[in-house]
Amino acid sequence: MTGSLAVLTNPTAGRGRYRHVLDEVLERLRATGWPVEVLRPETAEQAPVQCRAARDRGATALVAVGGDGTVNLGLQAVAGTGVPFGIVPAGTGNDVAANLGLPAHPVPAAHTIADALLAERSRTFDLGRAELADGTVRWFAGVLGAGFDAIVNERANAMRYPKGRRRYDVASLAEVLRLRPRRYTIELDGVITELDAVLVAIGNTACYGGGYRICPDADPHDGLIDVLVGGAFSRMGLLRIMPRAYKGTHLSHPLVRSHQVASVTVDAEGIVAYADGERVGPLPLTATCVPGALTLLGP
Repeated sequence: MTGSLAVLTNPTAGRGRYRHVLDEVLERLRATGWPVEVLRPETAEQAPVQCRAARDRGATALVAVGGDGTVNLGLQAVAGTGVPFGIVPAGTGNDVAANLGLPAHPVPAAHTIADALLAERSRTFDLGRAELADGTVRWFAGVLGAGFDAIVNERANAMRYPKGRRRYDVASLAEVLRLRPRRYTIELDGVITELDAVLVAIGNTACYGGGYRICPDADPHDGLIDVLVGGAFSRMGLLRIMPRAYKGTHLSHPLVRSHQVASVTVDAEGIVAYADGERVGPLPLTATCVPGALTLLGP
């Protein structure tokens, strides 16, 4: 691999707790001898645009420094292209990095990427590809939420107070109090089912939300995506199963169904989907597994 290295940064990721190590991360990447172009988008919408522009200018590898959302934004520029991608986890949950077996701290992650660049070493992983009704396409490495989790995200993003993680706690409580099953139409590899559910999660990898193993059997090498459906849970039922979902032991619950498919179409009224913590758009959408779509710099 030759050329330049584009580095997508998000100093506000993880409430800025890793901002002080950014210079050290960049120093380690520059020590490889690769020219480094630092990208500092002011909005989430600008991030994939800047990444694609850097790629078109000749960047032959991209590194994302931030949380799962930053990783997701960078993916939009490299998915399916073969352009090597590095992840320096600097967010709150960092589920994507953990699911892909990468170091949990930014500095060791930067060393891993630098070593991979020098050794020209990379691995391929599957990615999820979500297409909305209007043709918009969004790639995801982790989990796409299309139920209670997505509703919480949408509420939290509309709130100005409180700040940080507490905003999601408040949004979760508010949505638990309003909880009601929604009528879903789900098509799994061509088989259509209608059912009432409170949660639908589509996983390329197992975890989201800071360690919840919502799709515990998801494997980013098997050419399939996992679809987790949580049925008509009551408020107390949902609260009781959440600790099991964190451990990944919830699949045996009678209201939980898990499927492994190549393609799923999900539709329900009034739900906006989120993937890797980033807003995707309103249902319906079709998610497919694209084998080998991610070329990852790593061990």
